[in-house]
Amino acid sequence: MLALQLLKVVGFSRMLGLLSLYLLLDHISPLSRLLQEGTDVNARHKLGWTALMVAAISRNSSVVKALLTANADPNLGDDFSSVYEIAKEKGLHSLEVLVTREDDFNNRLNIRANFKGCTALHYAVLADDYLTVKLLLDAGANPLQKNEMGHTPLDYAREGEVMNLLRASEAKFQEEQRRREVEERRRFPLEQRLKEHIIGQESAIATVGAAIRRKENGWYDEEHPLVFLFLGSSGIGKTELAKQTAKYIHKDVKKGFIRLDMSEFQERHEVAKFIGSPPGYVGHEEGGQLTKKLRQCPNAVVLFDEVDKAHPDVLTIMLQLFDEGRLTDGKGKTIDCKDAIFIMTSNVASEEIAQHALQLRQEAMEMSKKRIAENLEDVQMADKITISKQFKEKVIRPILKAHFRRDEFLGRINEIVYFLPFCHSELIQLVNKELSFWAKKAKARHNITLLWDREVMDVLADGYNLHYGARSIKHEVERRVVNQLAAAYEQDLLPRGCTLRITVEDSDKQLLKTTEGSSTSSGKSKVPTLRLEIVEKDSKARKLEIQAPLNPENITYFL
Repeated sequence: MLALQLLKVVGFSRMLGLLSLYLLLDHISPLSRLLQEGTDVNARHKLGWTALMVAAISRNSSVVKALLTANADPNLGDDFSSVYEIAKEKGLHSLEVLVTREDDFNNRLNIRANFKGCTALHYAVLADDYLTVKLLLDAGANPLQKNEMGHTPLDYAREGEVMNLLRASEAKFQEEQRRREVEERRRFPLEQRLKEHIIGQESAIATVGAAIRRKENGWYDEEHPLVFLFLGSSGIGKTELAKQTAKYIHKDVKKGFIRLDMSEFQERHEVAKFIGSPPGYVGHEEGGQLTKKLRQCPNAVVLFDEVDKAHPDVLTIMLQLFDEGRLTDGKGKTIDCKDAIFIMTSNVASEEIAQHALQLRQEAMEMSKKRIAENLEDVQMADKITISKQFKEKVIRPILKAHFRRDEFLGRINEIVYFLPFCHSELIQLVNKELSFWAKKAKARHNITLLWDREVMDVLADGYNLHYGARSIKHEVERRVVNQLAAAYEQDLLPRGCTLRITVEDSDKQLLKTTEGSSTSSGKSKVPTLRLEIVEKDSKARKLEIQAPLNPENITYFL
């Protein structure tokens, strides 16, 4: 009873209180009883640690075993940093934090050290408890997990059996992790994962996927990095493909993906921002934007966005980077980055690529219509087109050569990847994706259910602009749908929890069935109008009478 009263005084959580009770009475039955009642085994103390961490630092292997049996997570990191940092963060007096840390956790740890991110395995190693370390490793504790200081449990191990166990476990864990990754990549290839995030561009995805597969499986030139040049119009998926590739290769995308906007390197003197200023110049100690990040992650995916805007001196540095797989910074230090993947994007020749693709689609469409009319079985799909090698050599390469002015620069590119304009089916997917995005927003923010007809997607797809790609669809949805939603909400026309349907005006639906080029009696194509309807409980729909905002052109100003 005295122990329970003490626990109430110090304010333990129920789980941590029972654990401390066990430590005092050396009896496991109260812990088992509490676990059977469904107490959260991963509950945290108000200052950040869990019961498993307390048991680990206290060398209580019996409690560790009981908690692991109850599915305690051995890979949770401590939220406690140092006494003084926590005191400042929680608005407490440092003495109060110190007393709580020593009484509720352990009094043998350095009060100034940073423990944030430490797992139960870190604490078991600090306590030099072989049995607890083994229990945690057998339960799936990650011996490679780092705390906020970047240290693994092995970094805290003393010479002896604990260190030997950790070394063996690290090797075993790495091999098991590699095996799981290989199996995961076999079951879900890169191409399949990329298609989950990128609409269309199957040829581009296949080209990138094949090159990275060669690299991952050792079928590549180790002396040179992989270099891609992505060509195509703006907003068509070039940057997104680079991002998703980095996510596939690296778990830590912040370090594993380096993006440089080459429009910032248009002047000769801006080369210093790229690799760092030489000794004696301003900014020498800061390092370059590229070299600094490559030193942290030599196998990163590096995106040079809009590379056609870069100064020729920057291209010279990039040529060395692509050719030798190394780069010397402003301090004279050499960075080896042969394992990196470099992706350049450019809008050069985008007009020629787009027009050629549209022509190929038109020809394929006419061929398909002809074959259907002749009742032939091998109907060619108009959406599946491939840019010919002759077009690439006769049209695209001269344009690239005229712009970059160096055959050796183009010669170091492993793959030139072409991004084609979206076909109609892909535009429908883009519209649906954008509408779904706003439907989630409407549900989360206002508890409004948003529905739409198929005709709505056809109307919005017509807003596609060849030069702006998917961005034009985003803007079309905002202009024609989201603007109405915002106006209706402002005018208090949307009851919370209602169901809204986006429809095409009844009088205009017939327009969708007419052929291209059809016009009204006035000679101008009539644009279908989108309207919002509230779906009542009896499934009847009621149109919203949204008052149109004032047009600036119709406002009269009085002087």
